[in-house]
Amino acid sequence: MNQQIKQAIVRGETSLGIEFGSTRIKAVLVDCHFQTIGSSSYEWENQLIDGYWTYDLNEMINGLQETYRQLKQEVENHYGVTLQKIGSIGCSAMMQGYIALDHAGELLVPFRTWRNATTGAAASELTEKFQFKIPQRWSIAHLYQAILNEEEHVTNLAYMTTLSGYVHWLLTGSKAIGIGDASGMFPIDESAKQYNEAMMKQFADLIADKDYPWKLQDILPKVHTAGEHAGYLSGAGARLLDPSGSLQAGIPLCPPEGDAGTGMVATNSVKKRTGNISVGTSIFAMIVLEKDLSTVYPEIDIVTTPDGSPVGMVLANNCSSDINAWLGLFREFYEAMGQKPDMNQLFSVLLGKALEADADGGGLLSYGYYSGENITGFAEGRPLFVRSPESRFNLANFMRVHLFTAFAALRLGMDILTQKEHITVDHILAHGGLFKTPLVGQKMCAAALNVPVSVMSTAGEGGAWGMAVLAAYMVNKEQNEGLADYLTAKVFKDAEGQEIHPDSTDVEGFALFLERYTKGLAIEQAAVDHFLENGKK
Repeated sequence: MNQQIKQAIVRGETSLGIEFGSTRIKAVLVDCHFQTIGSSSYEWENQLIDGYWTYDLNEMINGLQETYRQLKQEVENHYGVTLQKIGSIGCSAMMQGYIALDHAGELLVPFRTWRNATTGAAASELTEKFQFKIPQRWSIAHLYQAILNEEEHVTNLAYMTTLSGYVHWLLTGSKAIGIGDASGMFPIDESAKQYNEAMMKQFADLIADKDYPWKLQDILPKVHTAGEHAGYLSGAGARLLDPSGSLQAGIPLCPPEGDAGTGMVATNSVKKRTGNISVGTSIFAMIVLEKDLSTVYPEIDIVTTPDGSPVGMVLANNCSSDINAWLGLFREFYEAMGQKPDMNQLFSVLLGKALEADADGGGLLSYGYYSGENITGFAEGRPLFVRSPESRFNLANFMRVHLFTAFAALRLGMDILTQKEHITVDHILAHGGLFKTPLVGQKMCAAALNVPVSVMSTAGEGGAWGMAVLAAYMVNKEQNEGLADYLTAKVFKDAEGQEIHPDSTDVEGFALFLERYTKGLAIEQAAVDHFLENGKK
């Protein structure tokens, strides 16, 4: 088997997916059977600078190179060959945000990420103008807010893109983007599978008096659907990715995508009536729609699958950061006792305690609001844990409540689709690091959403693996073979997965918790009002 894989590596019969997530950069190399040959990762974190959540793009490049170096080393260690050829490459990243470049390709302002809740005026005005929901994190909202703020950099704008589009441009020189990520820059016309021309004209009329030297259609990346070629690895791109010089240029790249799109691929959720949940720093559910929604909902975004089908997206800005912070605290205690913790075991033991808890979490309450939360209407957030003297305060309840609260805001958004729009979801496929611990996250998710939840064996690989699959689809698909058919017939035909149905006791317990969570939002608001970011009252 190793010899077969070695030959595949030498011949370049592989696909590489690289994903820039909120907390780590990950690379996954797969063979023609979509099995992982090697993987690597690099930890990074956003920073709040001058009122904006951002990432240092120099660190992005360092992380990209280190992630590839580790992957290359792993391949050499296991198979005794140096990685020189790759059949196809794909880049994905956290969706949306705002990367603004001048004519020299230099950043005009630091990267403004999806996490910022600073574009409320622009998003509201554009939503009203287009009669189409424009979320605060979308690129067009960031641009229009900069215009409203009369920021000087807007005049010098030559190219606006997302993080995935920026990395793709660095590697290929091509100003391209996948339709899924494009749908978080500007609304998409489903039939044309391009930016909505009518709304583009409305925007041009809106800013006509500004007399900028650019037109919106000229500064946006070109939209591509899954399976299309979107450029080739340039000599400069090959040296950027692999400074050692081993990697050959000329490798085809598929359209860059957002992490929502790669999550749909990684869970085989691109057909209508399917849905998936992606868990990380944020949490979002993607439901592929059979029909248009009856009205505009502030909590529901309309985006697309990587092949252009409309999707109802419910995104909550906060999910696992607070859980990770508490687990870090427990790790410190363990180390203070003179022990060296195995982090996988620590996660498994602590999350597993949630299965021993009271159904509702014992009257405890938590909000993991590291940033604002759009679904519950918070422009800022404060991580918060609350209990009363009557609460049953123990480790099991503590862990259950922190898992419940990770899904709570998402549930409030999902209720709109299921209760107001009567959209049927047969089951949900989940992926992300939280689901690496067997059963626990899956069981809590099923209780929170009251729907069967499946986790596939690829759940831990997440979006980087999904991006590798999209890269493979581009070069290996049959003529006229659609993405959904390719995934079902080839990628997931032998996939192993486990489905968990909601437990009625857990469902009732979550309902009690959600009632407490909703009533307690006034406590979170008080924390925002009276406890400032620097910790001073």
